[in-house]
Amino acid sequence: MTCLNLPRRGGHPSTFILHPFSARTSASVGALLVSAVLALSANSVRADVRAQVVSVHDGDTLTVLIEHRQVRVRLTEIDAPELGQPFGTRARQSLSELCFGKTATLDVRGHDRYRRTLAQVTCSGTDANTEQVRRGLAWTYARYTKSDSPLFAIQQTARIEHRGLWSDPAPTAPWKWRRRDR
Repeated sequence: MTCLNLPRRGGHPSTFILHPFSARTSASVGALLVSAVLALSANSVRADVRAQVVSVHDGDTLTVLIEHRQVRVRLTEIDAPELGQPFGTRARQSLSELCFGKTATLDVRGHDRYRRTLAQVTCSGTDANTEQVRRGLAWTYARYTKSDSPLFAIQQTARIEHRGLWSDPAPTAPWKWRRRDR
């Protein structure tokens, strides 16, 4: 018999007992490991996870496969234009070029209110979050980014060089775009 202690939201571990001869053990262990990684992030403990990128929703959201389970991932510290917004489709294409069909390393940071996993995503050695900002296809999301983050300087360079959305004389930030739809 194997015991697996996983942290819960309150910080107290939950003990799961795995019976070695159970027919469900191997499937349960896989699901439990995925849950463990995601539970760790709920306690603000970072965890690196390797996953296959199976779809790209927009410029800052993708879906990965972890242990045969699809997980929706929102890239942290950035906000890309919505698909109906100028540069929204281009932002999605860019994230696709960076990550689609590739193995990604996720530095899991937590979950958002839509139950998406929040992560810093690296695909083929490229930090996708930073690259989207560098290409001018995402804003640094100041509300969720530390003030000393290098993303602000990268965004300023993209802006000065009129890359991507910064070629528009008055780009609308996605958080403002979403608010006007209400």
